[in-house]
Amino acid sequence: MIFKQLFDEKSSTYTYIVASDKGREALIIDPVIEHTSIYTNLLNDLDLRLVKVIDTHIHADHISAMAELKERTNCETVMGEHTKSEVVSLKVKDNEKINIDGIVLQALYTPGHTDDSYCFVMNDRIFTGDTLLINGTGRTDFQNGNSKDAYNSLFKRLLILPEETLVYPAHDYKGNKHSSIGNEKKNNPRLQVNSAEEYAEIMNNLNLANPQMMDIAVPANLNGLTLKEI
Repeated sequence: MIFKQLFDEKSSTYTYIVASDKGREALIIDPVIEHTSIYTNLLNDLDLRLVKVIDTHIHADHISAMAELKERTNCETVMGEHTKSEVVSLKVKDNEKINIDGIVLQALYTPGHTDDSYCFVMNDRIFTGDTLLINGTGRTDFQNGNSKDAYNSLFKRLLILPEETLVYPAHDYKGNKHSSIGNEKKNNPRLQVNSAEEYAEIMNNLNLANPQMMDIAVPANLNGLTLKEI
C-alpha cells in the first residue's frame, strides 16, 4: 500500500492519498483546492490513477478540491449519504465499504461536528475528519452541529475501536501527524467526561469565532465549485 499525508498550512488541513501497489489505483481524502496540481503531479510521479475522492464532511475552513479533481481526472466523488453536496456521485451509508483494488475503507456515520460527518476505517487506522482531533474534538456550534450527537459518535463509534488504531484527523494545529485511539482516550482533555451533558457543557462554552473562509467555503463546497468558478 502507498500512503501519503499532505498538509495545507493556511487551513491546517491534512489530506491523505491511499493507493494500491498492485493496480496503481488511488483515492484522496479531504483535498484542498489550492493544492490540486500538487496532488495530480504526485499521482503522476507515482504512476497512480485517481479513482475516488472522499470528503469527510462539508468543510467550512477551505474549499475542497473534490470538484476540481473530478473535472481533471473523471474520478468518482464520495461522501456520506447525509451530504447536500451537488458534486457527489457516490453517497455511502453507515458501515458501507469502499473498495479500491483490495484496499477497503468502512464508512462510519459520526454526526456532531456537522450533521453530515463521516469517518473512514482502513485496517489499522481511521480517518476521523473533524470528529476526533489530536488532543481535541471538532466544534459543534455551526452547520447543524450537535454536542450530544458528537458525544455519541465519539464514545459509541470511535472510542470502542481497538486502542492501537491509528488516528489520522483532517486538521492539526500543533504539528502532530497522527495519534491512536488509546492515546486519545487517555490524554484528550475533551474526552475526560462522564456524560453527554458534561461534554455538551464544554462544547457549548468554547465561544470560538467562525472560520474566516466559512461564508465562501461552505457554499462553494455545497455547489462543487472548480478553480475557474471561484
